[in-house]
Amino acid sequence: MAMYDLPVEEMRSYRPEVAEPADFDEFWSSTLAQTREHDLNLRVERVDAALRLVDVHDVTFAGFGGHPIRAWLTRPAGVTEDLPIIVEFQGYGGGRGFAHERLGWPNAGYAHLLMDSRGQGGNWGSGGDTPDPVGSGPHTPGVMTMGIESPHDHYYRRLFTDGVRAVEAARTLPGVDGTRVGLAGGSQAGGIQLAVAGLVPDILAAMPDVPFLCHYRRAVEITDDFPYGEITRYLSVHRQMVDTAFRTLSYLDGVNFARRARAAALFSVALMDPICPPSTVYAAFNHYGELAAAQGQAPAKDIVEYPFNQHEGGSAHQFERQLRWFADLL
Repeated sequence: MAMYDLPVEEMRSYRPEVAEPADFDEFWSSTLAQTREHDLNLRVERVDAALRLVDVHDVTFAGFGGHPIRAWLTRPAGVTEDLPIIVEFQGYGGGRGFAHERLGWPNAGYAHLLMDSRGQGGNWGSGGDTPDPVGSGPHTPGVMTMGIESPHDHYYRRLFTDGVRAVEAARTLPGVDGTRVGLAGGSQAGGIQLAVAGLVPDILAAMPDVPFLCHYRRAVEITDDFPYGEITRYLSVHRQMVDTAFRTLSYLDGVNFARRARAAALFSVALMDPICPPSTVYAAFNHYGELAAAQGQAPAKDIVEYPFNQHEGGSAHQFERQLRWFADLL
């Protein structure tokens, strides 16, 4: 795909007005308060994963609604000191798979918690293990329009809350330094990171890689690709739901979470990305940390451009940058 979005010089300063509900903060503080009424119910079980240099544990914790959420915990074998931890989320349609599939962070000397995505894990990879017990009204296949009639019912209210609880679980794990938490993952996982960074004020670092779930309205208007295409398809049938749908999505927009974030951040963007249009990524990046900045506490942030890449972004090149950037931050 050729470059189809705004000129890159324009995107680097692109700070659009993105709809933000007046009760955005109240909505999310209430959501998290309701979730925290449920005990975390953390369970950590050692697993023989046939790995000699990495210890593996199967983790379960209570997410939104007290629902059990699965995760893999990996860490360097035999290391007893408290380690910084990377909490990683999954891309759209993927599940946690096997523990041996994500060994970069523990091999770099960190604890690593890979959260499963409720109700996903059937589109690619090695599958997931976490059901979503909540039903939904009419929606297109996928999760983008699941519960779109109300922010209280939308799928991403649940998944973002699970992400916050994953951080809370990570901080209580044995052998973890809970003051040094980093977030990782690409695409949908980048969007989850922005939500978590906006909702948890003392995260150390976020690394949103080609983040999804930002500036929904623009994304739907300039790309035909899925998953944003799920919203287009839904609205082509439910023509009367346009205002309602975008109001719901305004509670879930990565730009609105990014404004509230305080963690240092390393973004990436691919300028030929048809799935996460680069202007939507820049919208989140350029607004990132602006509320803290207004208080004289602007977080450090940087973004890496991949001019000739699509949604694969920087892949291993970006991961190497993340390893060095996070080590320098520590």
